[in-house]
Amino acid sequence: MANHNTGPGFQNGGMTVYYFQPIPNLKLTAFRPGFRMRVGNPNLRRNSLEPSDIATRAVTLRCFEGLSLGTGAPGYADEDTFDFPKTMCSGGIRSNIYFPQCWDGVNLDSADHESHVSHPPGAFFGVECPASHPVHLPLLFMEIVWDTRPFNDPELWPEDGSQPFVFSMGDPTGFGQHADYVFGWEGDSLQRAMDVCTGGDGIPTNCPELTVQDMDTMNDCKVQATVPEVVEGQYIDRLPGCNPLQHGPSPATVIPQAQCTDAPFTTAAPLPTNPLPVVTPPWTVCHSGPGSEPLVPNCDSIPPKTTQVPGGGAGPAMVTPAPPI
Repeated sequence: MANHNTGPGFQNGGMTVYYFQPIPNLKLTAFRPGFRMRVGNPNLRRNSLEPSDIATRAVTLRCFEGLSLGTGAPGYADEDTFDFPKTMCSGGIRSNIYFPQCWDGVNLDSADHESHVSHPPGAFFGVECPASHPVHLPLLFMEIVWDTRPFNDPELWPEDGSQPFVFSMGDPTGFGQHADYVFGWEGDSLQRAMDVCTGGDGIPTNCPELTVQDMDTMNDCKVQATVPEVVEGQYIDRLPGCNPLQHGPSPATVIPQAQCTDAPFTTAAPLPTNPLPVVTPPWTVCHSGPGSEPLVPNCDSIPPKTTQVPGGGAGPAMVTPAPPI
């Protein structure tokens, strides 16, 4: 669902991407065409992480309670965890993901999608890159707000005290959270934006180098599903694709193709033709009063095509009943 302060209007999805300038007045080098990287370990299934390592802090989860953003910077706060929260979160769960910001200046990718980049030593902000990766990139930070509110029902949670959520690659722990980045900006638009738009407020309309879309246009820009499988609206026997649950604590392994033959690994269904409804978050996404608030876009900054009231109710939780046993 839409993140805090991402209005006006509600985005159809919970991902917010920031391109930070981690050191004031530092000349940054935009990503190049063909550049890609990964952060996080998709095979991790136990807490073998060192909390003092900045790379460990790059991928965390935050349990939202009500309307609150929580306390402290993402990745550093006590309420941020490396695995799925063990309790119900009344405001949903947010992924906090910092990509590496230091590049070797040569390779657009590497075999592990990680070695050509690194985090600066010790902190995400205010630190120069190491000599091994001297080129400073924009600090790409991503937040994803998962609307877990419909599942805040004890009847839907396991009786053994564990939590019910699973990542789609077969991770029921959350330790395998990761993200991939593939550069796709048009021409030199990202470099121009990083050179000119240095205010740090994160409000797109304050950046003259960017063409800003209204929320309806953005929501309408999507790639339709191409695989006829069930992924929404009902219980399924297994995850789509060859992705069995791997609980750990040993690292997850790639399932050999030869073992993926007891099809169907997907539940066949007609391709969806109707878009999923836009989720109304419990918090406001813009400032509707006179004047402005720092870091919060005004609700009239981009005229929407449709009328939506920021901060409206969450609506009833719609959960398909479990099939009879």
